[in-house]
Amino acid sequence: MKILFVEDDQAIALGLVYSLEKEGYEVIHCVSQKAALGLLEAQVFDLLLLDVSLPDGDGYTICKQAKHLHDVPVIFLTALDDEVNVVMGLDLGGDDYVTKPFSPSELVARVKAHLARYERLIGSATHENDIVEIRGIKIDKTARRVWVNGEEKQFTTKEFDLLTFLAENPNHVFTKEELFKEIWNMDSVGDIATVTVHIKKIREKIEMNTAKPQYIETIWGVGYRFKL
Repeated sequence: MKILFVEDDQAIALGLVYSLEKEGYEVIHCVSQKAALGLLEAQVFDLLLLDVSLPDGDGYTICKQAKHLHDVPVIFLTALDDEVNVVMGLDLGGDDYVTKPFSPSELVARVKAHLARYERLIGSATHENDIVEIRGIKIDKTARRVWVNGEEKQFTTKEFDLLTFLAENPNHVFTKEELFKEIWNMDSVGDIATVTVHIKKIREKIEMNTAKPQYIETIWGVGYRFKL
C-alpha cells in the first residue's frame, strides 16, 4: 500500500513515516502543495495524509485535485480543530480529520481502518470502470467523464465518442469519412464537415494552444490522428 504524506513539520513527519513504514506501508513524503500535486499526476496512491496548512497552499486543494483523479481515502492533519475547518475538509471529500498533537499509534490505527474500508468497497464493486489515459488526458468510458491534467471537462455525446475512439487508436490516421462512419454510424453520404466541427470543439477543451495541437493532429489531405 502506498501513502502520500504531505507535512512541512519535519519532526512530525519523521516520527509518522517511521511508524507507517514499520507497519509495511510505502510512504512518499513531501512538504508542499506544489510537490504533492506533481506526485498525484505521476503516481497512484492508496491513501493521502494531508496537513491542512502548507507553506505554499493547503491540504484542501490537494484533496480536491486527488478526488478528481481517482477515489482515494483522505485523512487531514491540522492544528485547526474548529468546526468550520472540519466541515470544509469533509465537504471536499475528506474521510477523517486528526487534530495535532496526536500519537503515531492512533493515526496508524486510523490509516489501517480507512484502507480496510476502501478495500471492502472496491471488493464489493461489480466491475471496475474502463479507463483510457494518455499524456494527462483521462477518459472514463464507463462514467463517460473526461479530465485534462486533473480538471474535468464537459463533452457532448459525439464529442466524447470521437475523442475516445481516437485516443484508443493512437498514431492511426483516420480520414473524415472513416470517422464519420464510425461515430455517426453512417456512410459518408452525409455532411462529413460535422467531423471537422467536432474536432475543433474537442481541441478547444483539451489543447493548450489549438493552433499547435499536441493531441489531435491534422494530417493534411488525409484526416486526423491522436498523437502518443
